[in-house]
Amino acid sequence: MIQIRYFWAALLAAVMTFCGIVGWHSYSVANPLDTPTPTPTEPAPAKAPDVKPSSPSLAAAGLTLQELGRGVYGLIASTDYPPSDPAKIAICNGGIVIGSDSVLVIDPFQNPTLGNLMMDTVKTLTDRPVKYVLNTHYHFDHTGGNSATSQGIPIIGRGLIREFMSGRNRELDPNLRMPDIIVNSESDIWLGDRQVKLQRVEGHSGGTDLIAFIPDVNVLFAGDIVFNKRFPYMGDSNIRDWQGSLYRLIATYPDAKVLPGHGEVTNKSGMQEFQAYFSDLERLALEWKAQNLTKEEVLTKYAKVPERYKDYKFQIMYGPNDAKLRSNLEVAYEQFTRSATIPLIP
Repeated sequence: MIQIRYFWAALLAAVMTFCGIVGWHSYSVANPLDTPTPTPTEPAPAKAPDVKPSSPSLAAAGLTLQELGRGVYGLIASTDYPPSDPAKIAICNGGIVIGSDSVLVIDPFQNPTLGNLMMDTVKTLTDRPVKYVLNTHYHFDHTGGNSATSQGIPIIGRGLIREFMSGRNRELDPNLRMPDIIVNSESDIWLGDRQVKLQRVEGHSGGTDLIAFIPDVNVLFAGDIVFNKRFPYMGDSNIRDWQGSLYRLIATYPDAKVLPGHGEVTNKSGMQEFQAYFSDLERLALEWKAQNLTKEEVLTKYAKVPERYKDYKFQIMYGPNDAKLRSNLEVAYEQFTRSATIPLIP
């Protein structure tokens, strides 16, 4: 979700305002993900400290461990944004998938301390080794914990994730580990006898979004393509693409248990509610366009969160804010009022 450069500069955060275009990294893996080759341009990693930073407890990090299916777990972040202590309280959700011989870790949070907590949690669940780490997109709250993983564990990402992370995330952590397996099409990985299906989706983060589906338990790790009762970060978004991705997920996984990037575990109805939020933004934008309002007028007149969404968290994302985030209203104005395309309102 949330790569917020200006905010992290003040509170260990940074705003990402670039809306990326899908592109492919020069190192792309077409074969099954069992024999990754190190990227030759990968900078030499800094030597790991001799003493691992102590991990907070799950409760102290604002996390709840929930079994989503046999051997499949979500670490669910309950905090609002911004958290009271970004160094110790997780912002996004993470995942652990245990197979018959190995483990997949999904989105190891925003820093090495919380990444260590993720790896320690794996050890409480199984003695099987971590085989892969998956970054569902490049935003720092999902990738900053990469550095807590062993150099021998491949990290999977998509599209221009390495370029984005090299230019942005490494400003926050010079020792940040980059993905070394890049997938740009549907791919399967195997954890012994357990299959994990990776699928590219569009709309949230500049062509770096991936989701993971575990067929045998019907669990979908949706990354930041889905927010549940949270206002989304939209600074890198293409709303039309995002709407399209949600429609496809709803149609493809109608009965799945869904772990969003932010918020509680949900399902088809939760994805439909999130889709409806974009439709509401589009309706507003058509009103603005009909009234020929300027962006400044919109941000003043419509700054209050609608009653329908008054209980949502991450309200800082909705309208004008002191953190200089590109608000949902601002992005909707820029993308909908200037669009000549046919509205997608249901």
